[in-house]
Amino acid sequence: PWHHDLTGVNGAGQRATHFADFVNGYTQAYDDWGHGTHVAGIVAGNGFDSNGARNAIAPGASIIALKALDGQGRGTISQIIAAIDYAIAHKEALNIRVLNLSLGASVTESYHTDPLTLAAKRAVDAGIVVVAAAGNLGSAADGQPQYGAIGSPGNAPWVITVGASSTNGTVVRQDDTMAPFSSRGPTMYDYAAKPDLVAPGYGTISLSDPVSLFYRSKSQFLLGGLLSTEYTPYLTLSGTSMATPVVSGTV
Repeated sequence: PWHHDLTGVNGAGQRATHFADFVNGYTQAYDDWGHGTHVAGIVAGNGFDSNGARNAIAPGASIIALKALDGQGRGTISQIIAAIDYAIAHKEALNIRVLNLSLGASVTESYHTDPLTLAAKRAVDAGIVVVAAAGNLGSAADGQPQYGAIGSPGNAPWVITVGASSTNGTVVRQDDTMAPFSSRGPTMYDYAAKPDLVAPGYGTISLSDPVSLFYRSKSQFLLGGLLSTEYTPYLTLSGTSMATPVVSGTV
């Protein structure tokens, strides 16, 4: 419900301005998994706890938090569709311009008939840019590349689908590589070319939530800021979920 890096000008207020819960129906903002907070920080963190060093892509943006996954990162297709439809219904009132979907479901049918991809299309048709994660199934169990594992709704052509690259710890692009976990196309059933692009998604530092599962289970990846805080404010994670908000923030 609160992070210094999501405050407004001079540390006032929160830029996570609206919250809706499609899992438990709570009205008070919370993130018991910690994934959404990390993703939101990649879009809109202003680096407050690091004196601006860990600045995000769009540090002036507001976040509309629509919780569709539970404290273990699980959810139903209907919950995700309900969140998408909520964004469409409140597009004008909340000035929703971009929908970040750092999630994915198995592809079991064509994007022409999949309820989740069609929900994403309703959002696009309403004027919302939809950005979705490719998924993290780029490598098979034996370590070899695995093809055809793009998740839904990232398999749809009306969605900007994002894979993950690695910066290899430098700011120059010449040594960037594909993250081996990043899902590869073509898509199942429709054999479309995906992802559309890749963005940095390996070893990404973003925001932590002190009452989340990630804070407890990934404590070795927590990082301090430059200010004195009641909890360790930053967390390092990897995945196409981290690459997707880089693109959403850019949009």
